[in-house]
Amino acid sequence: MLGIGCDHGGYTLKLEIMEHLKKRGIEYKDFGCDSEAAVDYPIYAREVANAVVNGECDRGILICGTGIGISIAANKVKGIRAALCSDCFSAEATRLHNDANILAFGARVVGPGLALKIVDTFLDTPFSGDERHKNRISLIEE
Repeated sequence: MLGIGCDHGGYTLKLEIMEHLKKRGIEYKDFGCDSEAAVDYPIYAREVANAVVNGECDRGILICGTGIGISIAANKVKGIRAALCSDCFSAEATRLHNDANILAFGARVVGPGLALKIVDTFLDTPFSGDERHKNRISLIEE
C-alpha cells in the first residue's frame, strides 16, 4: 500500500498520479488534500509519514508547489527518509542508496509526464542492501 498526500499546489498532479497508479494496479491510500483550496502542507506530510512509520503504508508520495516544504515536514517524523526528486536519476539513487520511503516533488517544478516517470522509477527501484548504505542509514537515524 502506498500513501499519497499533497497540499493545494499539488492537488491536480496528485490526481494524475493516482490515475497512473490505478493503471499500474498499485494500491494507494489518499490522505488529502481534496481540492485546490489553500491548506497547510505539514498536516498531509505528517499523515502520510505516520502511515509509513506505523506500517499502514509501505512507502509514500508527497506533492506541494516546490516539494521543499512537504519533504521537510515529512522528515520531522522519526523513521522517515523523504527525498525531494525532480529527475529519475535522483529517484533511483535515493532508493538504491538511502532506502528512501517517501518521494516528494513539486508540481510547479516537475510536469506531469516527468512526474509519472519519477514515480515509476521510485516505485520500481529496490534498496541495494549494501552494507555501506545500511551503515549510512543507521547514522541518519541516530
